[in-house]
Amino acid sequence: MSQTPTSRGSAVPSNRISRLWHMGRATGDLAAGIGVKGLIEMARGRGGKHPSRIQISPESTKRFTDRLAHMRGAVMKMGQLMSMDGTDILTPEAAEILSALRDRAEPMPLSQLAKVLESEYGAGWDKRFKRFDFTPIAAASIGQVHRAETRDGRQLALKIQFPGVRASIDSDIDNMIFFGKTFGMAPPGIDISPYLDAARRQLHREADYVAEADAMDAYRVQVGDDPDFFIPGVHRDFSTPGILAMDFAEGVPVDRLADPSYRRAERDRAATLLMRLTLRELFEFALVQTDPNFSNYLYDAANGRIVLLDFGATQSVSPVLVEQYRQMFKASILDDREGMRTAAVALGYMGADDPSEQVEAMIDMLCLSAEPLRQPGYYDFGASDLFERVFQRGRELFHSGVFTTVPAAETMFLHRKFMGSAMLSRRLRARVDLMTMAQACLATGA
Repeated sequence: MSQTPTSRGSAVPSNRISRLWHMGRATGDLAAGIGVKGLIEMARGRGGKHPSRIQISPESTKRFTDRLAHMRGAVMKMGQLMSMDGTDILTPEAAEILSALRDRAEPMPLSQLAKVLESEYGAGWDKRFKRFDFTPIAAASIGQVHRAETRDGRQLALKIQFPGVRASIDSDIDNMIFFGKTFGMAPPGIDISPYLDAARRQLHREADYVAEADAMDAYRVQVGDDPDFFIPGVHRDFSTPGILAMDFAEGVPVDRLADPSYRRAERDRAATLLMRLTLRELFEFALVQTDPNFSNYLYDAANGRIVLLDFGATQSVSPVLVEQYRQMFKASILDDREGMRTAAVALGYMGADDPSEQVEAMIDMLCLSAEPLRQPGYYDFGASDLFERVFQRGRELFHSGVFTTVPAAETMFLHRKFMGSAMLSRRLRARVDLMTMAQACLATGA
């Protein structure tokens, strides 16, 4: 078995006390960065409609995010879940801090990795492999990925869970709730507890590798023999509760297509395929992989296909919710304001008895967000400033205190998937005929 040099990593804090200590240090760093004056201003601003902007030094922000990245697990994943560009759930300060965690991950040191492998596979685990690369090819909030070759010649990617992550989810979320209440993560009057509870449930699913293996198999059935996509097969004989073994797949992260060396036609095709897949997930499969992280998609140029990775965040969608979104999309394409209002009330975006000015403001916002759906032909995401317009207007409305209702927590992950797919299209500077593909998907099952 060959061994490649491993990069230096940091041990994952794996017990409740050590994680609480690190969270306490992180919170202390943040408090120090805000300062006494900032804390007083924040406390005074909680009762008003327009919270004060709290300045946090870059040094303190870096120390805070370094500590959370070192912890990995739920606290890091929360930063990724709740900091997608365009979110209006968090205050700008909290969103800026948590967004720094999106692309941060430290691997385990070799000593800790060896203990995990022996715990999952047993003593002499290395005899099962012809080759095992100890340098991870990827690392994230829940675990890291290694390439290996079995004795019978199978090329595998092994997703190895960080120790203690599963057991620490509840305490990490509780600490995040405390952090949110202390530092005002949400605007006054908005309770984000349901969103944190939904994130808690999703994190438990993501840490369940048996459930992820089942989700991969179920999703593969839905995609069928579509030559444009490849979903790695699961190898159950090398999988354990803490290790998910799957086919190793070649490819580069799909956002690399933004490089000038790739042709526009390739960028347009990749964005179109993934946007269509997003619509099919909701309206045909009723099974959505809700984590749109760009690294979850690989572009396999040799075979002209996209490799789909990481199904830990896969969720089934109820027929009722699918139908509510179907009505919202249909009304948005037709610019049917009354239809949009009906769908928005059903989804919880507004109350049935909200004042007319609030209703009109929300419908205006929905119309703005649906701009790509209403444009016949190709929408040029690369040339559009839609994200900036939606984000700015959404923030103004959300922090104005006008709206007193928020949609069900279950919709947060769907919004994140929609936003992520659109963000990827912009990252690739792609042109996508969204109206035509949406109309085709909406007709399915109608």
